[in-house]
Amino acid sequence: MKTNKNNRKIEVLETAITVVSVKDQDYISLTDMLKAKDGDFFISDWLRNRNTVEFLGIWESVHNPDFNYGEFATIKSQAGLNSYKISVKEWVAKTGAVGLVAKAGRYGGTYAHRDLAFEFGMWISPEFKIYLIKEFQRLKEIEQEQLGWDIRRNLTKINYRIHTDAIKENLVPPELTPKQVNLVYASEADVLNMALFGMTARQWRNANPGEQSNIRDYANGAQLVCLANMENLNAVFIDEGLPQQERLSRLNQIAISQMKILVTDHRLERLGRASSK
Repeated sequence: MKTNKNNRKIEVLETAITVVSVKDQDYISLTDMLKAKDGDFFISDWLRNRNTVEFLGIWESVHNPDFNYGEFATIKSQAGLNSYKISVKEWVAKTGAVGLVAKAGRYGGTYAHRDLAFEFGMWISPEFKIYLIKEFQRLKEIEQEQLGWDIRRNLTKINYRIHTDAIKENLVPPELTPKQVNLVYASEADVLNMALFGMTARQWRNANPGEQSNIRDYANGAQLVCLANMENLNAVFIDEGLPQQERLSRLNQIAISQMKILVTDHRLERLGRASSK
C-alpha cells in the first residue's frame, strides 16, 4: 500500500486502485476499479441503470445543496431506457453533482466519493466491494497512525526549542567559540539520547554506517512522546542548576517509567481498534 499527501494506492483482489483527495474528501478511482470487472463494460453502463441514478440523486440531495433537481428529474425519467446514455461529464454538467469527478492529467480518470465508490464496487462484485471497504479502512488506519506520528514529531520540535533556549541561557558562556557552543548543544542532546535510547548520536551512526538520518528519525510514537517530555524536564533541570550526570540519571529513570506506560497504552489502543472491527 503506497501513501502520500495527494494520492494513495490500495490493492483490491490484485487490482491497484488510486485514492485522491478532493476538497479534503477521499475519492476512489472508478477507472481503476473497472479493470477488475470481466468483459467490456464502461462507467456509462453503470450510470444508465435506474437504481444507480436514484442512489446518486439521494446522495447528492444529502451532501450537495447546489444539486439541480430539475435536471435530475429529467435524467431519472429516462434512466433504464435502451436509448438512454449519459457520461460522467454530462451528469456533472447537467446536475451540478459533486460525488463524481472526471480528472485529467497523470492521475486522470473518473473518481467517486468513497460512498459512491463502495456502491460501484457492488456492481463489480459483492466480493470486490467487501475487500474494497476492508482495504480502504486499512489505508485510513495507516494514515491516522502517520498523523499521530507527525503530531508527536512536531511536538518534539517545539520542545526542542525550549530545551535549546535553556542550554543557551544557562550552559553557554559568551566567551565560547562557535565550535565549543556546538559541542555543548551536542552534549546535551546526547543526555536525552542516552536517557531514552541508551546510546549517543555518534554511537548510533557508528552502528548504522551509510544512514543519512539520525537516531531520532527512527523513534516510534511512544518514544517521541517520551522525548518531548524529557526535553521539557531537562530544560527545567538545567534552569535549576543540576549537574549533567545527575540530570542523565533522573531522566533515564523517568524514560523507563514513561515508556512502560506509553507502550502499554499503545498496545491497549491497538487491541481496542482490532476488537471494534
